[in-house]
Amino acid sequence: MNDLKDPRLAIPVVLLAGIFWSFGPYVVRHIDNAHLFPWQYLFTRGIIIFILLNIYLYLEEGIEFINNYKKIGISGLIGGIGLGIAMMTFIWSITNTSAAVTLLCLASMPFIAALLGFLFLKESVSTSVWVTILIACIGIIIMSFDHNDNNSLIGLIFGMLSAIGFAVFSVSLRWRKDTPKFTTVAIAGAFCAFFSGAIIIFYDLNFLSSGKNEALFATHGTLVCLGLILYSIGSKNIPAAELTLLSLTEVIGGIFWVWLPWLGINEIPSTNTIIGGFFIFISIFYYSLIIQNNKRFIGLN
Repeated sequence: MNDLKDPRLAIPVVLLAGIFWSFGPYVVRHIDNAHLFPWQYLFTRGIIIFILLNIYLYLEEGIEFINNYKKIGISGLIGGIGLGIAMMTFIWSITNTSAAVTLLCLASMPFIAALLGFLFLKESVSTSVWVTILIACIGIIIMSFDHNDNNSLIGLIFGMLSAIGFAVFSVSLRWRKDTPKFTTVAIAGAFCAFFSGAIIIFYDLNFLSSGKNEALFATHGTLVCLGLILYSIGSKNIPAAELTLLSLTEVIGGIFWVWLPWLGINEIPSTNTIIGGFFIFISIFYYSLIIQNNKRFIGLN
């Protein structure tokens, strides 16, 4: 199931993965009072991600998939916790600022990963990559000009923390390349569920929200898993540079779905968000041209 018989299908498969992910912000926007139920959201979504990925691994490898957990190591634990934190800060970001700001923060992941790789793995960073990091930082600074109130600024900060969490995950994959990738993601789901469950118990909250909200929580977890599986299948046949560009479907789609008036949200990005986002897109496009020999920042091969 992991190998495409026709490599030409890889591009549409990866594009479809990005489209699945792009519906995440739209789903969150339909949650009733999402800012009041972050722990219930994370608890349900984490369980769904853990269960679905383990089902997928079982179908791929049989009962032997359990051995993946024995090989997880310290890098897998750090990567899983980093990804879990990214999942948690995502919901706090998108419920405090626009979907465009959250997604554009996440678009900076490859540059943050390059910086973390330089600091902790002693990976060389070329002058060209430093230029892309600088351009992306300019874009993020421009976006921050619109965030004068506390809630909006908190949303921007959590968006950057989410990007850092995803970058930690991707750097952990480069630290030990034999770490089971899907197992690391499953650990992230379990981390979210256990941590959120502990908070719910500590504050004596309800584990479940309304039926509508629970369905949306589970839907988002399912979209994440489907996207990961499709991305893994398609990424084996696509160079890293092309993957970077194709991954933009998540950002572009996510902003588009919450803007499209027909879909009922009509969330219009501010002028500074559009300008800052343009700088980030330019940096990603430039980055994609100079990483022909590098690994994709979240490759799951």
